[in-house]
Amino acid sequence: MAEQHHAAGSDTRTEVMRALLTLGPVTATDIAAQLGLSAAGVRRHLDKLIESELAETCGPRAIAGEEATRGRPAKHFRLTDSGRRSFGTQYDDLAVEAVEMIKTLGGETAVRDFARARIDKILQGVDRAHGADTSPEGDSEAARTQATVEAVAEVLDQHGYAATVSAVGNGIQLCQHHCPVSEVASAHPEICEAEHEAISALVGKHVQPLALIADGNGICTTNIPLAATATAAGTINERSGDYDES
Repeated sequence: MAEQHHAAGSDTRTEVMRALLTLGPVTATDIAAQLGLSAAGVRRHLDKLIESELAETCGPRAIAGEEATRGRPAKHFRLTDSGRRSFGTQYDDLAVEAVEMIKTLGGETAVRDFARARIDKILQGVDRAHGADTSPEGDSEAARTQATVEAVAEVLDQHGYAATVSAVGNGIQLCQHHCPVSEVASAHPEICEAEHEAISALVGKHVQPLALIADGNGICTTNIPLAATATAAGTINERSGDYDES
């Protein structure tokens, strides 16, 4: 019975939040009338929402042409930003549609240019000299490469990628445990391709994508060799990770 009561209470609280979303600023009495509940019951739910920082008290909605009523106005309530976010957003859909519009107006080249400009802006504080600046003088090319990749990971981490670096065999792996643009990247592989091209340019050697969140994997994994490798012209197949010599 306790679980049923809790579930019923949660459902009612959701209805109160929906009323705040569509009617707010609104009084407890008006919500009660809208939902067929007692005003006292609505106030209890409002107290819980305020305690959870999902709702807050406020003044009544200003209506053009109407003068403020005399006396103490009834207490009004509205959702906070956190409360509104609990109803979800469509930012991913909006981002996908925006990139689709870029493609419609400028073709795939425009999408690639956009994707590269985006990642270049994120990584603008990192350059190939970073390894030389942060590694002791006389360090090997491998040490400078690792220092650069660690700098890349730090910047990506600051932008929501949850990036880490680990040593694997004769190279290192850059792992991104979260992708803040995975929905867009799933529809437009140019996003991932641009990221790998930018990282390759920074370390001065070919990098090999091993797994992509955009493909349904749990982690984006990119392998970067520490030993000197040929960087002759070639192409990366982002979806397979294969490197094709031209």
